[in-house]
Amino acid sequence: MSEKLVTILLGPPGAGKGTQAKRLAGRFGYLHVSTGDILREEVRAGTDLGSRVEAIMNSGELVPDELVAEIVGKKLARDTGNGILLDGFPRTLAQATYLSRISNGAPPVVINLKLEDAEVVRRLNGRRHCRGCGNIYNLYYSEPRKEGICDSCGEELVLRPDDRESVIRERLRVYRDQTQPLVDYYKTEGRYGEVEASGGIREVFDSVVQTMSRM
Repeated sequence: MSEKLVTILLGPPGAGKGTQAKRLAGRFGYLHVSTGDILREEVRAGTDLGSRVEAIMNSGELVPDELVAEIVGKKLARDTGNGILLDGFPRTLAQATYLSRISNGAPPVVINLKLEDAEVVRRLNGRRHCRGCGNIYNLYYSEPRKEGICDSCGEELVLRPDDRESVIRERLRVYRDQTQPLVDYYKTEGRYGEVEASGGIREVFDSVVQTMSRM
């Protein structure tokens, strides 16, 4: 991978990493790489990789480092525009080491989106996904006009298996055990900042941009 600015969004599931990543990518012209989206695309397409990771994702466990590194490495091998924005990677110290190796060791900009467990459960358990077009709604923040039906294509809205409360709590446990150590790791890099993610989308976005400008 050629030397480019790498920005990483850390935070528990439901903290809004995907939403903020899309806005940041549009604002700064970064290549947005979301490992969660990539893996779900593989599952929907019925690929060999998708069949290998589907059961893991539905249980709330993390996909093995070697599989994640494989898909991220392929994405980063292509033209990366003004920079790279990673959403959902790295999630373990092993993945962080791999990223450092393929990015020539340049220290990334790391933003940690902080959110309490109760709000994580509320946000994720309230999400509904359209079977047809993939649009996402939320029972608390962005309800469809007609209950259970997508505004855009009229297909059924469903609760994704990994958004069930029992799975969310397992995802939080895994996050604390395996991903939280990344906070200590990246604090030593000198380009680390934290943003409270409980506010509105625009409020959090403005805080992220302000934090990045100081780094």
